[in-house]
Amino acid sequence: MSTTTNWAGNLAYGAEAILQPTTAAEVQELVARWPRVRALGTRHSFTDIADTPGALVSLAGLDPDIRIDAASMTVSVTGGTSFGILIDELQRHGFALHNTGSLPHISVAGATATGTHGSGDGNGILSTAIAEVELVTADGTLVRVDRSSDDLPALAVGLGAFGIITRVSLDIQPSYVVRQDVYRFAPWETVLAQLDEVMASAYSVSLLADFASPTVAQIWLKTRLADGAEPPLASALFGGSWYDDADELNPENVNPRASVPGPWSERMPHFRLDGQPSNGGDELQSEYYVAREHGVEALEALRTLGAHISPHLLISEIRTAAADALWMSPAYERDVLCIGFTWAKHQAEVAALLPIIEEALAPFAPRQHWGKLFHYGADVIRERFPRSTEFVALQREYDPHGKFWNPFLERTLGPR
Repeated sequence: MSTTTNWAGNLAYGAEAILQPTTAAEVQELVARWPRVRALGTRHSFTDIADTPGALVSLAGLDPDIRIDAASMTVSVTGGTSFGILIDELQRHGFALHNTGSLPHISVAGATATGTHGSGDGNGILSTAIAEVELVTADGTLVRVDRSSDDLPALAVGLGAFGIITRVSLDIQPSYVVRQDVYRFAPWETVLAQLDEVMASAYSVSLLADFASPTVAQIWLKTRLADGAEPPLASALFGGSWYDDADELNPENVNPRASVPGPWSERMPHFRLDGQPSNGGDELQSEYYVAREHGVEALEALRTLGAHISPHLLISEIRTAAADALWMSPAYERDVLCIGFTWAKHQAEVAALLPIIEEALAPFAPRQHWGKLFHYGADVIRERFPRSTEFVALQREYDPHGKFWNPFLERTLGPR
């Protein structure tokens, strides 16, 4: 049995083998040969979504082979390539993505398959940029699915269930400039009273908070600058004070946040590719998505649990995402407020807290991040994701013998 763990070390993979092909043809041969197989990304998930009793296939050995098509305004890249490598190459050629996740370290295929997102009222999750996927299906066939197919909305957040994604094509746009501003210690009451205004105050907005505190620790505003125009800085915003201590806000692993404009590639991700992501793996994470109209009530419910949450919380990050049409996206057909928890590595305590948090949020029918810790079972998940039954049925068509189905999918979506 393999003892390889995920990056946080809270999960040991139980796969029989971990394989590292260097070409798509090798991926095809391996998938055809093994009876059970899953793709292994950059291991940034906290759940066993990638695990299998068979073989794990890592695409990290494939050349990124980044192909920019300025005519169609898309970029094609191998699935195991990190977003950091991709965004640097796009910026070098004068192009950009609509959004990025917090971590540039995560792989393109793994991040999109689990519904990873950034922030911004008008910004869809990363998977909404997918124009085409190329995947190796159960018999080793290489299949391409693009927007002309009714299947793409299922495969774009495919949970690794349809095959090994060897290439992804994403929409691109001209490069843009972003300024990051930080405001500290805005009172919770003020933020909640103006939550829609707060979250709409920049292209991308993040709140960093502790639910037991009377204030929101930091509000990060990523403002997209058009044609060199730079809106003036406010000394105070939503009751918080502008903060310019670059030494504190720019440790080696974090992108600049001192109101200095810079390229999107160095401002949209929170962290630097050449530094440690997040808390360096010494953490656990959970995240829940509620419809925007319930955002204030959901946050108020969590504040009532602040004394229970705070001893185990490193920070909560609150963001937004626009509604989409992707079947297994937590933002499916509704604009969402994304409430993330970065926990201290208190595994037993966090496991005990999650059902309490989920019960407090239950009136708002939250959906969970697929790659982070949650307690829901299949009955709740099938109710919250209205296309889940169709998703399982389509998965059977692509994978008749369940080669890519695994214990995580069995537990969260039920038997095939």
